[in-house]
Amino acid sequence: MADDPNLPPDPLEPGTTRKGPDRKTAADLRSARWFGPADLRSFGHRSRAMQMGYSPEEWTGKPVIAIVNTWSDLNPCHVHFKQRVDDVKRGILMAGGFPVELPAISVSESYVKPTTMMYRNFLAMETEELLRSHPVDGAVLMGGCDKTTPGLLLGATSMNIPCIFLPAGPMLRGNWQGKVLGSGSDSWKYWDELRAGKITDQDWLGVEGGIARSYGTCMTMGTASTMTAIAEAVGMVLPGGSSIPAADAGHIRLASESGRRIVEMVWEDLTPQRIQSRASYENAIAVAMAMGCSTNAIIHLIAMARRAGQDIGLEDFERYSRRVPVIGNVRPSGNAYLMEDFFYAGGIRALMNEIREHLDLSCVTVTGKTVGENIEGARVYNSDVIRPTSNPIYGEGSLAVLKGNLAPDGCVIKPAAMDQKFLKHSGPAVVFDDYPSMKKAVEDEDYPFTPDTVMVLRNAGPQGGPGMPEWGMLPMPKKLLKMGLRDMLRMSDARMSGTSYGACVLHVAPESYIGGPLALLRNGDIVTLDVDARTINMEVSEEELARRRAEWKAPEPRYERGYGYMFSKHIQQANEGCDFDFLRTEFGAPVPEPAIY
Repeated sequence: MADDPNLPPDPLEPGTTRKGPDRKTAADLRSARWFGPADLRSFGHRSRAMQMGYSPEEWTGKPVIAIVNTWSDLNPCHVHFKQRVDDVKRGILMAGGFPVELPAISVSESYVKPTTMMYRNFLAMETEELLRSHPVDGAVLMGGCDKTTPGLLLGATSMNIPCIFLPAGPMLRGNWQGKVLGSGSDSWKYWDELRAGKITDQDWLGVEGGIARSYGTCMTMGTASTMTAIAEAVGMVLPGGSSIPAADAGHIRLASESGRRIVEMVWEDLTPQRIQSRASYENAIAVAMAMGCSTNAIIHLIAMARRAGQDIGLEDFERYSRRVPVIGNVRPSGNAYLMEDFFYAGGIRALMNEIREHLDLSCVTVTGKTVGENIEGARVYNSDVIRPTSNPIYGEGSLAVLKGNLAPDGCVIKPAAMDQKFLKHSGPAVVFDDYPSMKKAVEDEDYPFTPDTVMVLRNAGPQGGPGMPEWGMLPMPKKLLKMGLRDMLRMSDARMSGTSYGACVLHVAPESYIGGPLALLRNGDIVTLDVDARTINMEVSEEELARRRAEWKAPEPRYERGYGYMFSKHIQQANEGCDFDFLRTEFGAPVPEPAIY
């Protein structure tokens, strides 16, 4: 079986690469199965390549490198990818490879409805099948806007050919009337100020025009920068590449260097599964906690790890949350700086060097070198942007995992980005079954909200949303804003943007739509939160909950056809990473390589 040309080479041990005489030869290339044989089928492959203007010298004996590009005219984060793909191609050609661009769904956070989370797994499946079905030996994955990083890596990890991730990079700082603006975070802030009557409509228009000044992802520590940092910490990005601003010339050089490096990775047969060990995912959790990461990190990282066969769960996040402090002073967890400042202060290499005692420095990366080698000599150039662990922004990690009778499978809060008085709180619930009714109520100044109210939104989880939208930073009631308040305890089975902040309990699992305990909560029930104890409970007796459970009726299905139907039938819960159940590593036999007939 090992000599069957339709099967990949025998696997190497994790953390190993092919060196010296063990390196791949031209005959070992996966693409050679398409182009090499002297038969009619390969004649067709070669003649069609020539139809596109390529000569045999351009592909013969060379690795064919797919560039999976998530550019689109409706993705402002990836606008520059239309040009960057040429820089990637330049690098591939310089290293002796043959580049081919394969476009994939863009999944723009700004425009895609009902939520991009609906389409993360769509992109993952598309990436896996693009790479499996085409004559390619390795891949450069071009992404960055929130769901594209995990989507691309999920698919590429499952396919398991050599690949490298190229982050889009954060946009430049926003600016309005001399004030530095952070995307997302300042949107929420100034929206509340407008609703409270503190700024004018003209001011709001100025914020609108000044908050996003260049292409690139959110320049706060939102989900985009969180996930690209995680991709680098796992070992899938060239050192320091995850935080280079999109508009910096260094980003062009990163694109070309990624193209050069992937060709060598093919010859070394350095695949994702040789990089992505359990220790590398634990490194990623430590880095996420230190950076003040997005709450979305938990869902995506669990899914990514499990695709690599690593059983990472909520308990791992809780363990690192207790030991790794937040040292990245970047909004919204930090109080002043943005990703541009972070990069010029030393970037991800410097941050990793600061927390090296919490990292496994022996993990291999796309460089073929270890984490320890990659961060050797990294320095912090501004110790207020990247703090020492002795002077953190927050004494514990960015996120905390809570459990209790409202969330037996867990939920998440971001203590570093909330009013600390809500770390321990009890108050009466005001419950909403849908977003429109909640949105209407917060504008009604006669609605019975108080500073102690626990505002709850349900039916907003993976199935209920549908797609688990970023509704978790529920808007503050106008009544409370006018009282000068800017935070309150809020709770949902939704997610929230990584640029969001506040005392928001998220990802309640199991979700209410499928009958989780949140579905049983009623107006006036007392909800008690204790972040230090990691608990979240409703003060309702088991007998009463059993009675309510017997009365509960499942909502109507969200979809009855198409992708939405498939999504609803197979999506897992938040604590499991929201992957499709049939894409689990242990589900069924391995997918075979395509036969070339």
